[in-house]
Amino acid sequence: MNVLVVEDEPRIASFVKRGLEAEGFGVTLADDGRTGLELARDGAYDIVILDLILPRLSGEQVLERLREEQPDLPVIVLSAKDAISDRVTTIEAGADDYLTKPFSFSELLARINARLRSARRPTPAVVSAAGVIVDPRRSTATVQDRTVKLTARELALLQMFVRRPNEVLPTALLLDRVWGPDEEDSDVVDAYVRYLRRKLGAHLIEAVAPGGYRLLVPDATPSGPTG
Repeated sequence: MNVLVVEDEPRIASFVKRGLEAEGFGVTLADDGRTGLELARDGAYDIVILDLILPRLSGEQVLERLREEQPDLPVIVLSAKDAISDRVTTIEAGADDYLTKPFSFSELLARINARLRSARRPTPAVVSAAGVIVDPRRSTATVQDRTVKLTARELALLQMFVRRPNEVLPTALLLDRVWGPDEEDSDVVDAYVRYLRRKLGAHLIEAVAPGGYRLLVPDATPSGPTG
């Protein structure tokens, strides 16, 4: 497996390179955004580790162009920007994962392996409920003949709702299943529900007190929360 690390801080780049090579990965380093983008375009990499604050071309710009040109290439952002707004914005822009600095190499390795496993899995079939058609292969959702693109997190969250229509899904459950057990800020769930409502229609996903959401199905009897 070949990893492209786009990082302008030599100490961090060297640390990541040594660790990954010890695990059997091939590693290429780029110390600015433009070089990183040019290398990524060669198509020789299985995953990209991307810093955001880079010379010549920012990490955000690199991510935007990679998503246009290679939408299936996994990208993990590694950044000192630790605000929830930065994380949400970056994942909304198409990053597959986000790890803040300082970080442990073991966690970075675990996230890399998880993304590579996901990339090797067969793409699940199209699913639908409540008039929403979700196509995981294309990362799209269609409502009333209108098709919109979804980010990786939006797709995962919407699939949870579509697979369990009209069922109240607690925020804690959504956080665990979509973001993983290490994510503790439930505000990120509320933010992504807002994104889905903007794209699909505010009426489709209903907030249910004391802390949950459900995909509304016309003429269906609601069910209670499940774990």
